[in-house]
Amino acid sequence: MAMASEMELVGRLVMSAVLGSVIGFERERLSWAAGLRTHMLVCVGSTLIMIVSIYGFSDALGEHVTLDPSRVAAQVVSGIGFLGAGAILARGQVIRGLTTAASVWSVAGIGLAVGGGLYIPSIAATIIILLILAGIKPLEKRFIAYQQRRHVTLKARHGAVTLGTFNHALGISANRVKQFIVQPAETPEYDKVYIVFSRMSREEYLMIRKKFNDIPGVEAIAERASDEEIDPYSW
Repeated sequence: MAMASEMELVGRLVMSAVLGSVIGFERERLSWAAGLRTHMLVCVGSTLIMIVSIYGFSDALGEHVTLDPSRVAAQVVSGIGFLGAGAILARGQVIRGLTTAASVWSVAGIGLAVGGGLYIPSIAATIIILLILAGIKPLEKRFIAYQQRRHVTLKARHGAVTLGTFNHALGISANRVKQFIVQPAETPEYDKVYIVFSRMSREEYLMIRKKFNDIPGVEAIAERASDEEIDPYSW
């Protein structure tokens, strides 16, 4: 394999920094731990490792010495997992950061592609990954995640339902609560509690609904339409 010029190798490193920054900026604007600098470093580092794998041992090549650059690339793909694991957060049954972990892993692949001189595929992969991260999310939020929300309203005696009592009654399922609002009802002795659960199937909701009966003071339960306005005097 012909040795690339030093300026070309430097250009590959610069190109990987640019491509990594494009994806990193999308994560940075959402305030994820693995943001702009992390993605740039992963991409540039992967490119450098690939360059070293291809050209760094050319002096050692001989009649009985062969070179397999794919072995180093395989180690990068598996080794980058520890960074992805650091981006994943677990809170009860809710896992966050999987998409960012996947983006870090994908950026490593882009860096390897740039280091190997595959410029067009690396640019195409950057565009596709960016479309997945920034373009698919609004559609997912509108057609998938939002449909899995459950909007519930409880009628309870005044002061009977607080966030503490609610968390105690639901246990780990309370981690699914996205919104919790307590408002006065039409009579002073009652409160209306408005709750939104995120990413919850119908079966999970029915199980949680049974736990509402364990909360002292709850007298009525209603499932509200997702687009219905909160009216404190609707009971």
